[in-house]
Amino acid sequence: MMLSAVRLPTPPPQDTYPSSFNPRKRSPPSRSPSPVRRRSPPRNGFGGGSFLKDPSSKNADERVRHLTERLRQRAAEPVDSKPLTAEDKQELAKKEYNKLLSARSGGTYVPPARLRALQSQVTDKASKEYQRMAWEALKKSINGLVNKVNVGNIKNIVPELFGENLIRGKGLFCRSIQRSQAQALPFSPVYAAMVAIVNTKLPQVGELLVKRLVVQFKKAFKRNDKPVLRASTTFLAQLTNVQVCHEMIAAQILLLLLHHPTDDSVEIAVSLTQECGQHLEEMNPAIANAIFDQFRHILNDSDIENRTQFMIEVLFQIRKDKYKDNVSIPEDLDLVEEEDQITHRIGLDDELDVEDGLNIFKYDAEFEEHEEAYRKLKSEILGEADGEDDGDEYESGSGSESGPEETAERELEIKDQTNTDLVNLRRTIYLTIMSSIDFEEACHKLMKINLPPGQESELPSMIVECCSQEKTYSKFFGLLGERFAKLNRLWATEFEASFEHYFSTIHRFETNRLRNIARFWGHMLSSDATGWHVLSIIHLNEEETTSSSRIFIKILIQDLAEALGMAKLQTRLKDPLQSPYFEGLFPLDNPRNTRFSINYFTSIGMGGLTEEMRDHLKNAPKPAACPATLRTRRILRLRGRNHVHHRAHVQHGAVNSPQAALEHLHGGTLVGVESDEHRLDVALAERDRLHLPIFLVHLRSEENAGGEARRTHLAAEHHLLDQIVAVEVTVEGPRMNDRQGFSGSRLVGIHGN
Repeated sequence: MMLSAVRLPTPPPQDTYPSSFNPRKRSPPSRSPSPVRRRSPPRNGFGGGSFLKDPSSKNADERVRHLTERLRQRAAEPVDSKPLTAEDKQELAKKEYNKLLSARSGGTYVPPARLRALQSQVTDKASKEYQRMAWEALKKSINGLVNKVNVGNIKNIVPELFGENLIRGKGLFCRSIQRSQAQALPFSPVYAAMVAIVNTKLPQVGELLVKRLVVQFKKAFKRNDKPVLRASTTFLAQLTNVQVCHEMIAAQILLLLLHHPTDDSVEIAVSLTQECGQHLEEMNPAIANAIFDQFRHILNDSDIENRTQFMIEVLFQIRKDKYKDNVSIPEDLDLVEEEDQITHRIGLDDELDVEDGLNIFKYDAEFEEHEEAYRKLKSEILGEADGEDDGDEYESGSGSESGPEETAERELEIKDQTNTDLVNLRRTIYLTIMSSIDFEEACHKLMKINLPPGQESELPSMIVECCSQEKTYSKFFGLLGERFAKLNRLWATEFEASFEHYFSTIHRFETNRLRNIARFWGHMLSSDATGWHVLSIIHLNEEETTSSSRIFIKILIQDLAEALGMAKLQTRLKDPLQSPYFEGLFPLDNPRNTRFSINYFTSIGMGGLTEEMRDHLKNAPKPAACPATLRTRRILRLRGRNHVHHRAHVQHGAVNSPQAALEHLHGGTLVGVESDEHRLDVALAERDRLHLPIFLVHLRSEENAGGEARRTHLAAEHHLLDQIVAVEVTVEGPRMNDRQGFSGSRLVGIHGN
């Protein structure tokens, strides 16, 4: 039976629907040619044609045949039974690595596993390939550390950065940090803080970075490249704040930008001044005044846009607010002590070598010696042991006797440089204290805390700190400290050491915290929780006390008098067994110190404690009177609010210094003398009510009719009762040179009139 392969034509469509029905519209026929469709060959010879084989299948069969032939020939070849040596493997690895390095400029992708295996085979440190791999690893590590640094982790990143060879890679470090800073200007203070830390240990790195930034600024200034100019000036401003570079470079840049002002140059100068203006005001006010005078001149006379004028006005407002929102160094980034910093003096006109050759790889014939030298330097910087990095020594010691000892030594070398454990301990103590209802509950909870050895002093310190943070003094903390001090002699000793620490640093606390601390120690002393011998560190005189320490002593003595009563307090202070501890509080060694102490206790309402000192001063031998006659006259004239003026005139030959005139004028109540040769005008400092400075100023020096010297001095005193007393003294006597007369000026403290 034969099947027909003839295709019948499709009959034309007929109208099978009524004429009222609207037929569906068909899309127009496509004009694109129809794809070539190949009909599959008929099966079993049907269709009248024979089966033809595809030519592509012939090619596939040919390839399979050739592959089989090659495998057969390879299998027939004799196999070299000699294995490759380590040198052969290393040579093959070097050749393959060089082949990868010599590829096209875009680079060739190598799977990480293959690259690690290839690098592990190259172990010859003297070879160029090994040093090239070390260079690439150094560059990758420095870039990674610089890119991930921020305010929170800078203390952890810097030790890792010192772990890399910054001597060999200082060019890489400078290039990486410049690129990162240019892409993230708000992070400039973080990068500057990192450079400041590195500069303290490796100043050549900081100097190279400053040189490159200065050269970058000069090139960008010539090309009018504003983005690069802004990045370089911002980085230099932050480096000036941390004192890596001198403030003169910032001043030179500002004067250059403002010499021929344009809108762009003034904008960059304003940004630079905002960054380092506070530092310039502190370090060199003359330069700051000159720069702001230039800004004022530009604002008034130059033809600049309104936007630029507004920026200058905002800058003046920032200066008026004392840069409260534009501090030079944020508190979290103040990581370097000022005395440890190294400042580089580099000017715009200096010939600078940026050492661009440090950015590329160079073969080092003494590679191992240089690496060993940096390893020792790194150990000194990070405080590591000499053999900490020698892992082979630890691995080789597999004996049963030496293993535990080495493990213990390695455990002892681990130190928490971030103080994380200390912060957690303080947080635990603070939360325990603040969550307790009364002092007994707090004491019970705190006794359960396991304090690490050597950190027992943190408990008394946190109790005092919590007490100082309160708005008003709470007896809760005094009772808590008393309970701990009476529980164990250890805590009493720690509290006594804490008293010495807080008294020596009392000037750091504001008035409210100072009052709370003084009342806390008043409770501890009145309850005999701590011994009164701690008062031996107090020396009440003009030289060894500050305004804060005198306020502390005042509140402490008044609190003791309130708790014990005046009679019991006098008895305790006159106890012969403890009187040696109060010799600094009631000095008898020097009449000047004795008068100062008497006046001090009298002014705070504790004059009853000074009876012994008054008797001692009364019975002390008096100094010989001055044979010269002294005629003084006082003119009292009210100047403003509570201002009194005293004038003393010293006749010819009477005295040769204004100090004697002041002693006579104030009845011999001179209590302190200190040289002050640099004050040329009257300065009335803002002091507390217990600090009594006298600023003695040499006003003029002239000659009278007899050709003898006549000098006029002025002294001003901030009085206890908010009075400013001015004393004008004219001294006549033999001719003296002006310098000698001026050097007689003194800064003295006077009580009385």
